[in-house]
Amino acid sequence: MTPRASREARREPPGDYGASPDLGVDLDLGTLFRDGLDRRSFFRLVGGGVAVFVTLGAEDLFAQGRRPYPEDLNAYLLIGADGRVTVFTGKIEMGQGVETSQAQMVADELDVALDAVDMVMGDTDRCPWDMGTFGSLTTRMFGPVLRAAAAEARLVLLDLAAARLGVAREALTVAAGVVAVAAEPGRRVTYGELAQGRQIARLVGEKAVLRQVEQFRVMGRSPERFDARAKVTGAAQFTGDLKRPGLLHARILRPPAHGAELTSVDTAAAARLPGVVVVREEDLVAVLHPTPDGAATALAALRAEWSAPPAGPDTETIFAHLRRTATEPQQVDLRGEPEALLEGASGRLTSTFHKGYVAHAPLEPHVALAELVDGKMTVWASTQTPFPTRDSIVAALGLPEDKVRVLTPYVGGGFGGKSAHRQAVEAARLARATARPVAVAWTREEEFFYDTFDPAAVVEFTTALDGAGHLSLWSYDVWGAGSRGAELYYDVRNVRIRSYGARGSAIQRDGRRLHPFAVGPWRAPGANMNAFARESHLDIVAAAAGLDPVELRLRNLVDPRMRGVLVAAAEAFGWKSGRALSGSGQGVACGIDAGTYVALMAEVEVERASGRIQVKRVVCAQDMGMVVNPEGAKMQIEGCITMGLGYTLSEELRFEGGRILDRNFDTYEIPRFSWVPKIESVLVANDALAPQGGGEPAIVPTGAVLANALFDATGARLFRLPLTPERVRTALARAVPS
Repeated sequence: MTPRASREARREPPGDYGASPDLGVDLDLGTLFRDGLDRRSFFRLVGGGVAVFVTLGAEDLFAQGRRPYPEDLNAYLLIGADGRVTVFTGKIEMGQGVETSQAQMVADELDVALDAVDMVMGDTDRCPWDMGTFGSLTTRMFGPVLRAAAAEARLVLLDLAAARLGVAREALTVAAGVVAVAAEPGRRVTYGELAQGRQIARLVGEKAVLRQVEQFRVMGRSPERFDARAKVTGAAQFTGDLKRPGLLHARILRPPAHGAELTSVDTAAAARLPGVVVVREEDLVAVLHPTPDGAATALAALRAEWSAPPAGPDTETIFAHLRRTATEPQQVDLRGEPEALLEGASGRLTSTFHKGYVAHAPLEPHVALAELVDGKMTVWASTQTPFPTRDSIVAALGLPEDKVRVLTPYVGGGFGGKSAHRQAVEAARLARATARPVAVAWTREEEFFYDTFDPAAVVEFTTALDGAGHLSLWSYDVWGAGSRGAELYYDVRNVRIRSYGARGSAIQRDGRRLHPFAVGPWRAPGANMNAFARESHLDIVAAAAGLDPVELRLRNLVDPRMRGVLVAAAEAFGWKSGRALSGSGQGVACGIDAGTYVALMAEVEVERASGRIQVKRVVCAQDMGMVVNPEGAKMQIEGCITMGLGYTLSEELRFEGGRILDRNFDTYEIPRFSWVPKIESVLVANDALAPQGGGEPAIVPTGAVLANALFDATGARLFRLPLTPERVRTALARAVPS
């Protein structure tokens, strides 16, 4: 069997919730150790192999700005008797490539071949607790923990080898899972031989030293992705592909609008249909059938009446609502004397920017399959947050934590929207109610209705520029989007940055909600709006001062990383000063997200008659520290820019109060293949910095760079996203070239 075939054969089938093929038992290590399981009992369960547990203190994790992993277990690896390494991670694979990049980290630190690594991901019984896969946290936050675990495992194995070979640890070398005496290469032992029949678990007290970049054999390279072959051939299993004996498909009665309440429902006609099961449990009314079509027919047979939803803002009045409803601001930054300059500074420029709600619109909607067997609820879910999903199911069903297991097969796109997990709770409730396996797969209409949208927002901005082209004032107020991406990296003496209203849907003034429905993480949530306002306004300042927009930025930048990406982008793009106003134009915008610095430059063509913007070329220069997988990083850049075309050019949710008007792709337009430009990625080397996030940074300045390119091409400045053809035509009619 080839290494690839071996790895694929070892991947746990998503439909198998029984004993682990590697551990030989179905167990939740966190629960076991909390309950006082000793090592002898543990090894009666797991059998042979070398298991390594690594703890990271709570204070270390709090210093990194997150909750600690369980103190008994942070990340853990199992080195089997055959020399293969099983990695258990609470992170999930949704197309971003972390299944491969995490394995690369382990392979390098443990010094084994990449094909010797098997990944178990997103299984709440077998993996260490994790808050979820979002925020570009996998590589920059969990990566160091995983690398440390592998490095500690290498120390354990070297100690075992030293005892076996009768030499000091310092006399040994290790490569590809083989430990040898440096002076006598013939004296060697494999990891598999060291693990054979041994029952060793230890907390390693000695701090392992992580490998340096020059020592990497796997990191910094771009091997074939672990999931590539399965996804290309169609063999990959997503939640919707799974089947269980006796499976029922559920359709759930939904309100016509947010805020509408069910006043009556007649289920008699649906109950008379062959094979239909009706469940009414408190707020949950559902019809179930062995086929999805049968369930849909039964849903149509329900007769329900709803109360009228309360009045609320709509697509156009939401901006006044945000300003009127938001509570007192959070002071994000305050220095110098901005108030005095707001009163008396000359050369002030003020702009106001708007952006509506944006949907996630993933290819795969929310799906879950739940089954109750012998008192234990197992849920396969399309989710970014397996452990929080488990906790929600525990709370909804009143079960002990060890009686709920969540497994996460491949996820078909999340972008932050699958951090919520309503469908998993619904499936679990229905599985308990029917004593049958139940699948809940949202329709596209449900996906739009229950989405946690990227928030609508308003930004009001005032700046002043001195005679030398340096920014002397920066007054920035944002409503609705939060402060992510609002932080200032330009060099300004007098600064006031305020954020009004949390990004969530919390109650604000007079019992009213800031947002009329749920909002949540959407690939750098809020940062896209903040970058659009900041970088658009800087171009307004540059035009007013008669300065090239790149030159203006460089005059006001002392941050070496931001200067580095801006210069790298300009060199790769071939930036030339001077406005075009010819229908073709160029733009620039910068941003920071997830510890990564990014500069974008774009070339666009504008069709004046239709108002359509065609993006021809985008160059992205990105400093993300040490790069684990260069090709994976470039894929993330390309995905960010492609998705960014949506919120920039077409995506804006239409609504009236609690009524969602866009419920499918016939009215909600996402990017098409024909929109995608030539994308060139420049990874600015910075190996001295630990790996930073790559899943979100490049999307942050996309709106601004295209708005700036539109202005360069036509003289038309748009202050609201998206830059729809209608808005472009209106702006062109107003624009007076200068």
